[in-house]
Amino acid sequence: MEQNTIPATILAIDCGTQSLRAILFSQKGEMLARVQIEYEPYFCKQSGWAEQDPELYWNSLVNACQKLKESNPKLFESIAGVGVATQRASMVNVDEKGIPLRPAIIWLDQRRSKPVWGQKGLLNLGLKIAGLKKKLEDIQIQGKCNWIMQNQPEIWEKTHKYLQISGFLNHRLTGNFTDSVASQIGHIPFCYKTHAWAKDHQLAKKFFPIEKDKLPTLVPPGDLLGTISSQAERQIGIKKGTPVIACGSDKGCETLGAGVVNSKMASLSFGTTATVQTLSEKYIEPIKYLPAYPASVPGFYNPEIEIFRGFWMITWFKNEFAYKEVEQAKKMGIPAEEVLNQCLERTQPGAMGLIVQPYWGPGLDHPDAKGAMIGFGDVHTKDHIYRAVIEGLGFALWEGMEKIQDKTGIKIEKVAVSGGASQSDEICRITADIFNLPMVKGQTHETSGLGAAILVAKGLGWFSSLDETVENMVHAKKIFEPNQKHVQIYKALYSRVYAKMYSVLEPLYSQIREITGYPK
Repeated sequence: MEQNTIPATILAIDCGTQSLRAILFSQKGEMLARVQIEYEPYFCKQSGWAEQDPELYWNSLVNACQKLKESNPKLFESIAGVGVATQRASMVNVDEKGIPLRPAIIWLDQRRSKPVWGQKGLLNLGLKIAGLKKKLEDIQIQGKCNWIMQNQPEIWEKTHKYLQISGFLNHRLTGNFTDSVASQIGHIPFCYKTHAWAKDHQLAKKFFPIEKDKLPTLVPPGDLLGTISSQAERQIGIKKGTPVIACGSDKGCETLGAGVVNSKMASLSFGTTATVQTLSEKYIEPIKYLPAYPASVPGFYNPEIEIFRGFWMITWFKNEFAYKEVEQAKKMGIPAEEVLNQCLERTQPGAMGLIVQPYWGPGLDHPDAKGAMIGFGDVHTKDHIYRAVIEGLGFALWEGMEKIQDKTGIKIEKVAVSGGASQSDEICRITADIFNLPMVKGQTHETSGLGAAILVAKGLGWFSSLDETVENMVHAKKIFEPNQKHVQIYKALYSRVYAKMYSVLEPLYSQIREITGYPK
């Protein structure tokens, strides 16, 4: 091989809630270069709203690509394909040219619409008798499309397409209103069982009555979405005609990038929202009315349990308790989590009886939930609080995995960890002890980007199957084995204390809400 020859590379775009990453990967799954553009997660015009300018995402993508090209011109010139993974359930209304008509409403938004189905006559009565009325109304009122139709009808009338962030970025790259099946997650008329837009008679269409012509064309993950357009070439510097391959949601790509290709392995995402997710050939609902999402593996499903604002709690802890550690990390040029590892090293499993239940928001199976921290004594320091937060998140994820195993009937034997907090070996060790399973940490914590790169590599025909692609591109860096002494402590705390906390505290949560009016 000539000295100047650069092997083909893949550009993965991972557009998250708080930053966008543009990452170059090799055919072996090595992260060759990375640029991260950080931004505020949202702005809030009214209490409970969470919106963002869609142009911020595109401008961040352009900025990241320009910086990549400046710092790694030869690698950038060798880009053979592009893939996009983005945050879920964050929607953009655009006109015929793909120009946003209003800010994107992102997944953190808590505004509510009026229910649109089941409100009249015998159907209304039947739903009441069956005890389904409130549950089905709760699903409908979360639909931001319904809110826009009801409160901004002039915007809805002008809307040419109603897109995920992924669909918006893919259109900017290719000029096509085309998106991946595996990106369709949220309150939209999508049939999770068939991986297609819902038909008129299906509940998803009745709950979220978006006109079919306002929805993008869908293609399976790993298929061609389009190619880089002339306009995109001028803005981001990637050659016109470069293939853009359908990928999936950030969490779905993360699961694939962690090497999860069967139901005996699970992926833990230590991100803003913490999740436990696996892969299934069958459609199951780990919690009733919570669908299994479309996987980045074509035709498969991702059963998932999420902990709303999960490892955001580390950010909360840093802001409220760890100013000194954050400043120390800045001076050392390392992530604050590395300094906070000392909090974990100075404490023992169980945090001397301090236990956190990290329900920072209600869920389908915990509708009245609030966060709880119990067991305080004068021995406890901020080190114990930090450990209790990490252990509480581990308990909540274990609780979620139990629900998935109960539904699939398949015992999970190994778990992969990814997301920002997985950079902490101490957090990985604690999680291995709570789960009593080996925790596999990959060679890169940018697992969502790697999952997108895997789909691009398969779409470009570099490998004969997705399994072969994963085998060649996913590599373990460390495996954390459980410490059986610690396992016994966590097992007892989980079964005898943590698992009983919600049922004991639930009546008090309802009283708190009634007395204080929070949460609304």
